[in-house]
Amino acid sequence: MKRWTILTLVVLALPGLAQAAFFEKVGTFGAQYLQIGTTARATGMGAAFTAVADDASAVFWNPAGLVNVRGSEFMISQVEWPADINLTSAVAVFNPRQIPGSFALSVRSLWLDPMIVRTAYEPEGTGQTFDAGSTSFGFSYARFFTDKFSSGFTLNYLHMGLAETSVNSASLDFGILYRIGVRGLKLGMVMQHLGGKINFDDREAKLPTTFKVGACFSALQGRNHALVASAEFQHPSDAGERANMGVEYNLNNMFYGRLGYNLNYDSDALAFGFGVQFATGRTSKARLDYSAVDMQALGWVNRLTLSFAY
Repeated sequence: MKRWTILTLVVLALPGLAQAAFFEKVGTFGAQYLQIGTTARATGMGAAFTAVADDASAVFWNPAGLVNVRGSEFMISQVEWPADINLTSAVAVFNPRQIPGSFALSVRSLWLDPMIVRTAYEPEGTGQTFDAGSTSFGFSYARFFTDKFSSGFTLNYLHMGLAETSVNSASLDFGILYRIGVRGLKLGMVMQHLGGKINFDDREAKLPTTFKVGACFSALQGRNHALVASAEFQHPSDAGERANMGVEYNLNNMFYGRLGYNLNYDSDALAFGFGVQFATGRTSKARLDYSAVDMQALGWVNRLTLSFAY
């Protein structure tokens, strides 16, 4: 098992090393909406979630964490992006008894209100409108291979449209989680957005493949409260290396406070958030999470996530 784990780590690392470059390739890769953080809990921790990933949102951060969803869970999230752009996502996780492992279906959609068609001769508008947006549909699977090691993947179908033009592609996310067993220490690695190219105007653009590695541990564990600290490093194919760090404080499994920071980003910096969880039945519960991320010149970006587990 140890050899298999080492081999997996090497396989995950190779694509990131192969794409290393001497200059940043900002603006040369497509499907940038895939890099927008989708959920409030993770972004409230500064997006340092690769090793934490223990709920339905794992499909977007590290699919290996889906094994922590024991029953079924449904999650919906809304991101208010700058320039009146919206990102809406939803996930459904289920664990069939006949098949080992956890399955999930997901969707995320970047959308905005219809825009007015303008021309050089009619700058105020022609009376027509056009749409622009991107949508992805995902299928995820994860399972334990030992009591400490889990792995998972998310296969995405991508559809991007601009007015009368649209392109389709596919991408793959693959991740692993290893539980050390000391103070809740976990190590996580993930490769995101592996896939083909997209072509809107006869010039091909690659997907923004990203390699992430992170760790988290229990910094404080009491009878009624706990504190989890997390940090990660990431190598995106179209930008310089980045780092993320964050903490989550849990009081009685009911109230949550989160704080994080994004390092070496063009805009993202300080992040914070909070959440509340309450029982909705004997074995079911609901949680509402909120986060705000300081994007400096672009202002604060707000996220809201609602989830049900049963």
